[in-house]
Amino acid sequence: MVRFGGKMAGQLVSLGGNGAGQFLAAAAVALLLRLFSGPGPALMPEDESPDDEKNDAADDDSPDVGKVFPVTIRWSNITCSLSDKSSKSVRFLLNNVSGEAKPGRLLAIMGPSGSGKTTLLNVLAGQLMASPRLHLSGLLEVNGKPCSNRAYKLAYVRQEDLFFSQLTVRETLSLAAELQLPEIASVEERDEYVNNLLFKLGLASCADTNVGDAKVRGISGGEKKRLSLACELIASPSVIFSDEPTTGLDAFQAEKVMETLRQLAQDGHTVICSIHQPRGSVYGKFDDIVLLAGGALVYAGSAHDVPLTYFSKFGYRCPDHVNPAEFLADLISIDYSSAESVYSSRKRIDGLVESFSQQSSTILYATPLTRKEDSKKLSRKTGVKGKGKGSWWREFWLLLRRAWMQASRDGPTNKVRATMSIASAIIFGSVFWRMGKSQTSIQDRMGLLQVTAINTAMAALTKTVGVFPKERAIVDRERAKGSYALGPYLLSKLIAEIPVGAAFPLMFGAVLYPMSRLHPTFSRFGKFCGIVTAESFAASAMGLTVGAMVPTTEAAMAVGPSLMTVFIVFGGYYVNADNTPIIFRWIPNVSLIRWAFQGLCINEFRGLQFDHQSSIDVETGEQALERLSFGGRHIKDTVVAQSRILLFLYGTTYLLLEKNKPSYQRLEPPCREQIQSQVQLEPLDPDEVKQLQQLDPPPPKKDESNQQLESPPAEIRPFILEGLLPPPPFQLPVVENERLAFALIGAYADD
Repeated sequence: MVRFGGKMAGQLVSLGGNGAGQFLAAAAVALLLRLFSGPGPALMPEDESPDDEKNDAADDDSPDVGKVFPVTIRWSNITCSLSDKSSKSVRFLLNNVSGEAKPGRLLAIMGPSGSGKTTLLNVLAGQLMASPRLHLSGLLEVNGKPCSNRAYKLAYVRQEDLFFSQLTVRETLSLAAELQLPEIASVEERDEYVNNLLFKLGLASCADTNVGDAKVRGISGGEKKRLSLACELIASPSVIFSDEPTTGLDAFQAEKVMETLRQLAQDGHTVICSIHQPRGSVYGKFDDIVLLAGGALVYAGSAHDVPLTYFSKFGYRCPDHVNPAEFLADLISIDYSSAESVYSSRKRIDGLVESFSQQSSTILYATPLTRKEDSKKLSRKTGVKGKGKGSWWREFWLLLRRAWMQASRDGPTNKVRATMSIASAIIFGSVFWRMGKSQTSIQDRMGLLQVTAINTAMAALTKTVGVFPKERAIVDRERAKGSYALGPYLLSKLIAEIPVGAAFPLMFGAVLYPMSRLHPTFSRFGKFCGIVTAESFAASAMGLTVGAMVPTTEAAMAVGPSLMTVFIVFGGYYVNADNTPIIFRWIPNVSLIRWAFQGLCINEFRGLQFDHQSSIDVETGEQALERLSFGGRHIKDTVVAQSRILLFLYGTTYLLLEKNKPSYQRLEPPCREQIQSQVQLEPLDPDEVKQLQQLDPPPPKKDESNQQLESPPAEIRPFILEGLLPPPPFQLPVVENERLAFALIGAYADD
C-alpha cells in the first residue's frame, strides 16, 4: 500500500512541473493518502489500561445499550475569571461556586442575564471554550472521585438546534444510531431502538417529516429541541446538560420540553439545565435549583417551597399567587432604574451571598463513597467505547449516504442555482449573440470567456461559503462525541457533491455555447464544459477552505469574495502575466480564474482564422493567444494546474478543520485562598438531620412592604446535601482546609 501510494504520488507530482507545484501536490496527495489509511476515532479513559479491559470482558459481554449508570457530580470552589489586557482588570464570571447534582433529579441553574448560568453549565460539562484570557479553577468530583478525565458518558444540548435540514427525523436518528452504536449490527434491533426513542421523546407523529430550516418548513421548535435530546440520548448518557432548553419556545412547547427532561431524570439520568425565568408549572418540575447572581452563589439546594422558606427567614416572603421563579428572579436581580435602587439591590444580593456562603461552609457536603475497585469498574462501564480500526469505511459509506441525501434533496437551493445558471447563460448569450470572425470579435470572445470564468467561480464559491460554516458546527459537535473521524466526512462530502456540482456548469455551457457560436465542434464544446466544471469544483474547494478558516458564515461571506476579487484582477485578462510586478507574480499561478481563462482561450482560439484587411490585423487564433502571453501553452497545463489547486485546497481544508477543532478550558486546582478553612467533619445522626431539615424558626417581625436590606441573622438552618458519612463512633479530626478533608475521606474509602 505504501509503495503504491508513493508511486501514485510521484506520478501526480511529475505532471505538475517543477518548483512549488511539486511540493504542494506532494503534500496534498500525502494528506489524501492519510484520509484513506487513517483509523476511526477510539476514545478511552486515561486511567484505563487494555489489561483492565480484558479482565472485565466477562462482565461486559452484552452491550450497555439503553442502560443508564448513575453518576453524582459535585463541584466546589469553581472560579472563572476573564482578564482584560487593555484596562488590566479582571472580571469574575463565577466566584467560588459549589453544588451537587444527583441521578434521578432535575437540577436547574437559575439567575438573571449575565449571572453565569451558561458558564457554570459549560464548566461542569467540560465545554468551556479555551482562551488565554480565561482562568478556571475549582474541584469537580464524579461519584466521589476527582474527575480528571471523561470517565462517564454525557450529553450536551445547546441552545441552537442544528441538523441536516433535508433528512427526516427518523433518518437523523437512524444515522446517529449507526454512527454511535456500531455494536448494534442488526437492522431490526436498531430500528426498534430508534422507534423507542421516537415514542419516548414524543416524536412519533413527525418521524417522517423533514427537519427543515429557514428556507424549507419542517418540524416545530419544540420538536427540534426534543430531537436534539433524542440524538444525545442514543449513547445512553449518564448526565444530560441542557443550555436554556426553553429559549425561543412558546409556553406550551417549553413545558413539554421540560416534562421530557423531568422524565429523563426519573429514568435515572442526572439532568442539569440552565433556565432564565420559567413559568410556575415548569418551576414545579425542578427537584433542585442553583441561584446565581453576578457569578456568585445565592442558594443551592432543593426546589419547590424550600428556597421560599429559606429566604423568608431574612424577611423576603413570596406573596401568594406569585410564580416562585419570578419572585426569586426579582430577588437576585439588580434594579438599574436609579442609583439608589442599584445600591440597595446590590447590598441585598451581597448580603444573601455572604449569608449562604457562611452557612454552607460549616458542613462539608458529603457524597457516597465508593471503593477504588468500584470506581474503576464504573469508569469502564460509563466511559466512551472505542471503535475498531475497520470502521473507517463503514463511517465513510454512512456519511456518503447522508451527504448525498442532503445534496440531492435540497430542492430550493438546487432550483435557484439551476435558474441562475440558465439565466446567466441566456444573458451572456444575448449580449455576445453569434459572434463572427471579424477583428472586433476577438475582444468579444476574450470578454465572454473572462466573464464565464468569473461567473462560474463566484456561483460555486458563494454557495459553499454560505452553507459550510453551519455544517461545520454540526460536524464539530459530532466529532467531539467521537461519532466519526474527519477523513471519512471530508471525502464523503466531496464525492457526494460531484454529480450535483457538475450539473450547473453543464447547464450553463449547454445554453451559452450555441447562442454565442463559439468554436463549433463537439470536441471543443466538451473541453469547454470540462474546464468550467473543474473550475467550479476548485471554487467550491476554496469555499471549503475559507469556511474552515473563519468561525461564522458572515465572516466567510466577507473573506471569500475578497480573495476571489484578487484572483480576478490577476486572471490574465486585465493584467498581462508578463507585466505583473515581481512580488505579485506568484498570484497568477494560484489564481483559479487565470487557469480557467487560459484553458478556455486555448480551447477557443487555437486553429481559428479571423477576417483581416491589413498586415497588422490578427489573422489566427495563435496570434491572439500570444497577445495574452498564452502562446505555447496547452490545455493539459490548465488541467494539471487546476488539479494541483484542488488537491492543495482540499488538503488545506483538512488541516484547518483538524487545527481549528474546539478546545476547552482546563480546570485547575483552586488556590489556598479559595478553600474555606476550619471545616469540621462530624458524623450526623439521621434524627439530627431530620431535625435540621424540619427546623423552621418564627418569621421576622418585618413589614413585607418595607423590607430592610440588612445582613441575615446568624442562626440559619444548615444546608446539607445527603450522603454517606463514617458511622459512629468513628469521627474525623478537625482539618485546616477542605482539600485535606477530601484526602482523608479518600483514604477512608480505600481502607
